Amino acid sequence: MEYGVIYLGMAVVFGLYMTWGVGANDVANAMGTSVGSGAITVRRAILIAAVFEFSGAILAGGHVTKTIRKGIINSDSVPSAEILVLGMLSALLAAGVWLMVASYFGWPVSTTHTIVGSLVGFGIVGLGPKAVAWGKIVSIIASWLISPLLGALLAFLLTLSVRRLILDTDSPFENAKRWGPVYVFFMGLLIALVTVFKGLKHLNLPLTTLETLLVALTVGCLISLMGWLLIRRVTIDKEADREFHYSSVEKVFAPLCVFTACSMAFAHGSNDVANGIGPLAAVASIVKNGEIAQSSALPIWILLLGGGGIVLGLATMGYRVMKTIGKRITELTPSRGFCAELAAAGTVVIASRLGLPVSTTHIIVGAVLGVGMARGIGSIDLRVVFGIVTSWIITLPIGAALAAGFFFLFKAIFL
Repeated sequence: MEYGVIYLGMAVVFGLYMTWGVGANDVANAMGTSVGSGAITVRRAILIAAVFEFSGAILAGGHVTKTIRKGIINSDSVPSAEILVLGMLSALLAAGVWLMVASYFGWPVSTTHTIVGSLVGFGIVGLGPKAVAWGKIVSIIASWLISPLLGALLAFLLTLSVRRLILDTDSPFENAKRWGPVYVFFMGLLIALVTVFKGLKHLNLPLTTLETLLVALTVGCLISLMGWLLIRRVTIDKEADREFHYSSVEKVFAPLCVFTACSMAFAHGSNDVANGIGPLAAVASIVKNGEIAQSSALPIWILLLGGGGIVLGLATMGYRVMKTIGKRITELTPSRGFCAELAAAGTVVIASRLGLPVSTTHIIVGAVLGVGMARGIGSIDLRVVFGIVTSWIITLPIGAALAAGFFFLFKAIFL
């Protein structure tokens, strides 16, 4: 290609910008409940993300990705390799811009839906409406309802169980230490399943359903043992209990939130890094080979770029979305934050097995809402919820409009 080196340079810059947006928005969703509940600090959340998001991206981010993510555009309808390169560049830049705007206002939006909307915009103006797989768009719109409802229902039930078994008893602290390891077991089980189904799917591990379940049960038992050892060390703080009756109980749940934050960060880094670096890999492959392939290799330098961009995004602007998730929707404590994360993990597992079109971002928002609903509708800031839902609805059309505009610009410059 005449401008091959320039295209590759632009793809690297735009890919880093996009993964920065993933870190600023999507990673903050995974960390928001733990930070908002006070279980971990923002600095510690960044440290956890730096280790586990980066590890997930490098170790399990995959070696191959589809050239056109999510099958949104029919590759047979692309007239030339250069048109596809300009389309990928437009999609990356459009997604990066929207994620930056959403993160600035603290809106937790789906990065997957953002890149999908951007690809749709390029597909419509660059290839024609018939090139877009509109059935996939319908399933994504359906996820706006399915994801938060499933997350909210599970979180609501878990919060009620904590209240019934621990908080509303005569000895809440003793019951917290008694039931804590049980909750940790289920957390370990679900997190292991999330990691296998979502985090390690790129490795194509030859595990049967029974083997996967046995691995998850083993991990659940080991984490339950670790949780029991940590919970044993928690003692009653009478001074703190005078200010807040359940202060000592909440200290039991605080270390459990760290487990969920680490595990969800690994699963997220391994799965969603491809949203940012997939189009970059496609451009690199086309520039190198001069032709369109169904899939593109993910060299280690691209995975490193993606992992680094994600961590950088969380460190610089992630606090805004974490504040929305952890503090603005409803007041969270470690026990409520734990219930929300556990419900999110359970929803991801159920959806993965049933093949339901869900968004992790929408699930965690729904889970936080479910926790709030267990305390009554008055504990939820409905204005914040309305703003979040509005940002979900406008993500697809804004991503499409931005990508269409950038495509026309790049086409005018290079073609």
